[in-house]
Amino acid sequence: QVQLVESGGGLVQPGGSLRLSCAASGFTFSNYALSWYRQAPGKERELGAVINTFGDMTYSADSVKGRFTASRDNSKQTIYLQMNSLGPEETAVYYCYGRDFWGEGTQVTVST
Repeated sequence: QVQLVESGGGLVQPGGSLRLSCAASGFTFSNYALSWYRQAPGKERELGAVINTFGDMTYSADSVKGRFTASRDNSKQTIYLQMNSLGPEETAVYYCYGRDFWGEGTQVTVST
């Protein structure tokens, strides 16, 4: 069955960086665009970035433009989200979405 497993979250200081990964299985990975979402406490889940089958980031939210970069490695069936210059307001659970499935998310906490 389809599985999306995120990893790479954790605690980071303001201004720091993290790279998230999402490993996919159960479908022909290279045929699908995938997305990164995040959900902060008490807020709705929001779309952060979309990466197409060719590895191009075709969408990024205004709030992350210039700081977040999505990429993919089709040989590893994995997508990535490089996040730089993180702020406390970006504390959230980050989710991978694709093929109509969600991963379980990985917690990112930005704090001193």
